[in-house]
Amino acid sequence: MNIVAIVQARMGSSRLPGKVLTEIAGVPMLARIIQRISATPDIDKIVVATTIAEEDDTLADWITEQGVAFCFRGSENDVLDRFYQCAKLHNADLIVRVTADDPLKDPTIIQKAIDFFLFDPSLDYCSNTIKPTYPEGLDIEVFKYAAIERAWRDALLPSEREHVTPYIWKNINLFNILNFEYKRNLSSWRWTVDKPDDLKFINKILHHFKDDPLVNFEDVIQYLETNPDIIKINEGTVRNEGYIKSIREEIL
Repeated sequence: MNIVAIVQARMGSSRLPGKVLTEIAGVPMLARIIQRISATPDIDKIVVATTIAEEDDTLADWITEQGVAFCFRGSENDVLDRFYQCAKLHNADLIVRVTADDPLKDPTIIQKAIDFFLFDPSLDYCSNTIKPTYPEGLDIEVFKYAAIERAWRDALLPSEREHVTPYIWKNINLFNILNFEYKRNLSSWRWTVDKPDDLKFINKILHHFKDDPLVNFEDVIQYLETNPDIIKINEGTVRNEGYIKSIREEIL
């Protein structure tokens, strides 16, 4: 089985332009994400899927220069098509979807999702996002090539094209879906980077763990529980804000 991690990344951001290459504790965010994905035992290949937009030329050059991941360029707005074409090109059997604004993505959680597929080959899609319990930023989705191929062929709504997987996890009659949960509900915690306060929050954490770039998420939880003021830095943002915005636009 060829397991390919596809990292969704672009330089454009309304709140934090160029955030994917913003340095966090001295290291570009995307470099941290790739390093952490690379520590996942069963991932065979990492591809950063960016857009054909001119503003992403710099990002594509950076990826190529680093030499630790492949670069794929595709549609700016039809992200589902970008993922599908990328997976097809790299002969992926199993796709691990990673977003490039989550610098604490955890290899143990990624491997856990992959293990569910290795244990049960009948699965089409596995994630910890349908009923979220992990902090936002530890989200992971793993799905078969056949699942994204069907979604690419049949998904029509803009939200289904922009956010890659909704067509899959909304159609439980078409796909064999599994959601796994953490032992506690920490879904209100925000470990993703989309706003200046998020960047301040993540910098606090990764400065503290500067000698341990692969710090386990359990250690981060313990650190935050002993330093609750840090949690307050970026609390209050609605989870999955981008997807909710897409749904509202469709309704209007």
